[in-house]
Amino acid sequence: MSTRHESAFDLPENLAAKADPALIAADERHFAAIAASLDRSVRDLSARLEAARKAPGGTGQFDGQHAADRDREIHRLTARLNTLRRYGLDLCLGRIVAAGGDTVYIGRLGLTDADGRRLLLDWRTPAAEPFFGATHGNPMGLASRRRYRWTNGRIADYWDEVFTPEGMEGHAALDDQSAFIASLGGTRSERMRDVLGTIQADQDAIIRAGSGGALVVDGGPGTGKTVVALHRAAYLVYADPRLGHHRGDVLFVGPHEPYLAYVADVLPSLGEEGVQTCTLRDLVPGGADAAPETDPETARLKASADLVKAVEPAARRYEQPPKRGLSVETHWGEVYLNAEDWADAFAAAGTDTPHNEARDQVWQELVEIVLAKLPGDEDVSEALLRRSLARNRELLAVFDKAWPLIEPTDLVAAFWASPEFLRWCAPHLEDADVERLQRPDPFAWTVSDLPLLDAARRRLGDPEASRRARRREAEIASEREVIDKVVEDILEAGDGNVEEMILLKGADLQDALVHYEDLETPDPDLLAGPFAHIVVDEAQELTDAEWQMLLQRCPSRSFTIVGDRAQARHGFTESWTERLERVGMGRITMASLSINYRTPEEVMAEAEQVIKAALPDANVPTSVRRSGVPVEYGPVADLDGLLEAWLAEHADGTACVIGAPWFEPRRRVRSLTPELSKGLEFDLVVLVDPEDFGGGIEGAVDRYVAMTRATQRLAVLSG
Repeated sequence: MSTRHESAFDLPENLAAKADPALIAADERHFAAIAASLDRSVRDLSARLEAARKAPGGTGQFDGQHAADRDREIHRLTARLNTLRRYGLDLCLGRIVAAGGDTVYIGRLGLTDADGRRLLLDWRTPAAEPFFGATHGNPMGLASRRRYRWTNGRIADYWDEVFTPEGMEGHAALDDQSAFIASLGGTRSERMRDVLGTIQADQDAIIRAGSGGALVVDGGPGTGKTVVALHRAAYLVYADPRLGHHRGDVLFVGPHEPYLAYVADVLPSLGEEGVQTCTLRDLVPGGADAAPETDPETARLKASADLVKAVEPAARRYEQPPKRGLSVETHWGEVYLNAEDWADAFAAAGTDTPHNEARDQVWQELVEIVLAKLPGDEDVSEALLRRSLARNRELLAVFDKAWPLIEPTDLVAAFWASPEFLRWCAPHLEDADVERLQRPDPFAWTVSDLPLLDAARRRLGDPEASRRARRREAEIASEREVIDKVVEDILEAGDGNVEEMILLKGADLQDALVHYEDLETPDPDLLAGPFAHIVVDEAQELTDAEWQMLLQRCPSRSFTIVGDRAQARHGFTESWTERLERVGMGRITMASLSINYRTPEEVMAEAEQVIKAALPDANVPTSVRRSGVPVEYGPVADLDGLLEAWLAEHADGTACVIGAPWFEPRRRVRSLTPELSKGLEFDLVVLVDPEDFGGGIEGAVDRYVAMTRATQRLAVLSG
C-alpha cells in the first residue's frame, strides 16, 4: 500500500476537463484522510495479528475451544490486513450524494479515522445499497453517483450520474455512456476482473436478497450470473446473521477447475477468504481422477436419485444382529448372549452415526450387557472385562461378520460386480438395467459414480475411525499409567506440602499432563459440511444424484442456484421449480437476468441462431452493446496467422482456441474444450470445426457456449 500523498487522480489528457478542482478537490481531501487512516489501520492490525499469533493456543484436552477462537481471530485479522495491503486507496469504489447534500464514500470494507469519522462505508451495508440500486426511475434519495476506475492504484477515469436537477451543481462531469457500459470493452486477463464498482441495479437486488430457501438466478450468457453468485456469497457472509463468521459456513460450487482458477481472486478482493470453493468432483476423495461416463444410458441410470438410495439398504445388510446365541467366557464365569441381547446391542447404534463409527457404540452396549449378566457378588473390573472380550476370538468373529468395517468404495464396487446384490438393493431397476451397470473393473470410477461414492462415504463413515479411536484410547491410557506412577512415586517420597499433594492427586491436573496434541487425529474434511448456505454456479448441469450430494451438506436447504436452462448440455425441458422440487428443495424463489453485458450484439445474433435451431424456446439475453466487429469465418489453416496478428495488435487481453485438442496453448492464448470454457470469457475466441462438437442438443449447447465466451471478437474456422 502506498503512503504517498500525491494526487489520487491520474487522468489522461483527453479527460483534462474532469481534472477541474471544482469537480475533484473534495475527493482529493477525502483520499488524503483515507490514506492516513489506512496507514494507521495497517499498523494496528499488524500489531494485533502479531499478538494473536504469540498467544498460547492451549495443549490440554479442554483448550480446544480457546485454540479454535484464536485461530479464527488470526484468520479474520489476516484477511482484513491482506485486503488493506492489496488495495490501498482503491478500496474506494465511488461516492453517492444524497438529495439533502450529504456525501458518502463507498468501499470494499468499512473504514474510520482516528476520531471515529466514517471514511468508507462497506458496500454490503444497507446504507450503501443506493450506490448500486439507484436508477432514474427510482433514485433512492440520491442527487448523484460517482464511480471510479482505478489503474495501478490511481484513478484513470470516473463517471457521474445525476438523478435530480440539483445533482449537477458542482458534483458531476457527465459522460456519454455509463461507467458500466464504458468498461465492457476493456481487455480480459487470466483472472476474473474486478467489477464490484459497476454492479448494476438488477444484479444488486439479487445479491442482497434474503437467504431463506432456494433462490434461483436464471440468465443467459453474459448476464453476470457468476458476478452475482460470487458477490452474493460475500454479501451473505457479512450481512446475514445466520451465515456470518462463527455462525455458519458458506460453500461455493463451480463447474470445473479452470473456472475456480478464473474466479479465485474475487472473494479475497471482497475481504472474504473464509468461503469454501470447490467443484462437485472435490466433494469425493479421488473424484478429480474419475473418468467421463462414456455410455449415455449408463450415465442416465446413475443420474437418478433412486439409485443413490440403494446405498441405504446395502449398508443395512451389514447391520443385522446374529439370530443364534453365543456363550462367552470371562474371568468371572460364562455369559450367554441370546438373539435378544444381540438385537439390543445393535439397537444402540445412533441413527445419525455412520456405520463404521456406530460399530463402537454397538460394542460398548455389548460389553454393558455382558457386565450386567455377570454375578452381582463378583468384584468385576470393567477394564479387565473389556480387554478380555477384545481377545475373545469367537465373539470377535461373530461380531465382525454381523457388523463389519466397510470401505465405501467396496460397497459401491459391489453394485457393479454383483448383479444379485444390485438387484436386491435397487429393486426398481429392470434386469436389463442391472446388466448394463455391470463392468469388468468395478473400481474404475467414473464421474457418474461420484454421487454413489459420496452417499456411501456419508452412510458408512471412515473405516479407520474405529481403529483410530481405539489407538487413541490406548495411548491416553498408557500416558495416564505413566503419570499415575510418577505421582505415586512423588507422594511416597513425601516431598512437598499438603496443598501440593492434593493438587497432584487431582484429575484435572493429571489430565492436563497428557499430551493430547501429539495423539493421532484425522485431518478434518472441510467439504463435508454441514454448510449454512451453498451457492451453485452452472447449476443446470447437475443431475438429480449430484443434487443429493449438496442437499446432504445443507440441512437448511438455503441455496443460491445460478444457471441457464438453454446451456444444459443434456437438455432441461422442465422448469427450475419442477426440477428442484423433485430433488427435495423447498421454498423456491425465481429471479432472472436478461441483459447480456459481455457478448457483443454481432456475436450474439449468430449464437442465437445456433441455440434456437435446437431449442426454439431458448431464453436468449439481449446484448447491451455493439463492437463493430463482425464474426469472421475462414479455414483452419488461418489459425496461426490469426493469432499472431491479434497478439501483435493487442499488448493485453486473452484469447482462447476452443475445439482443437491438438493446439498447444501459448502466452495469453488458451486451448479448451467447449465444456471447460463454460463460465469463462476471453477477448478473442476462435472456434475450430464447431460442427464436430456433436449433434443434437449437446452439440448445439457446446457451440452456443463457446461462441458466447467472446467479449470483443469471434472467429469460426473450419476444414
